[in-house]
Amino acid sequence: MQQAGTSGSEMEVTWEDQQNINKFGRLNNRLHELHDEIKVAKETCENLEDASNELILTDEEIVRFQIGEVFAHVPKDEVEERIENMKEETSKNLEKLEEEKESVVAQMAELKKILYGKFKDSINLEED
Repeated sequence: MQQAGTSGSEMEVTWEDQQNINKFGRLNNRLHELHDEIKVAKETCENLEDASNELILTDEEIVRFQIGEVFAHVPKDEVEERIENMKEETSKNLEKLEEEKESVVAQMAELKKILYGKFKDSINLEED
């Protein structure tokens, strides 16, 4: 006798399938984290570029520069150098995040192919 509500076409989820589903979930969470980190890095790059442009416009030789939570009076040349270093560091970090994002997206696409190949319409891996 077959129970009500069950069909003969249900797929059995193996341990390996469950591992793939879990891995997809972790990658999806990491992708969302990367989106946020990339957004912050882009905003930081823009802010550093704005600060660099403002520094070019100033006539003062000593400017206030924020170090931690404190503003210190620092020579303009040193501030320009620090901002350039910060821009390079932020750009490298942004590049690294973009590369990681590409890797995560590729892994997710591969897992989607595997999981949709087995479960077809029984599984939904798309975000609404």
